Amino acid sequence: TLGELDALAADVAALPRLTLRGLMAIPAPESSYERQFAVAQQMAVAFEALKARYNTVDTLSLGMSDDMEAAIAAGSTMVRIGTAIFGARDYPQ
Repeated sequence: TLGELDALAADVAALPRLTLRGLMAIPAPESSYERQFAVAQQMAVAFEALKARYNTVDTLSLGMSDDMEAAIAAGSTMVRIGTAIFGARDYPQ
């Protein structure tokens, strides 16, 4: 919840050797772009709320190879696209 996020952010911000930089999320897989965007937009709202309270917050890490377009459209500043670059992982059976 946003309340839990606020409490965690305050705890992290109070630690002298850590710098609160932003949010990273891995949403549940969604095949619909509209649903991907809606979920990413919810995270973007939380990110903007944190950014307004903490001047060190500058990173919203959302989006992987399968949903990066929706994440970027929602405001992600960092995407994790290893599969798009390197291909799918080969997990031994």
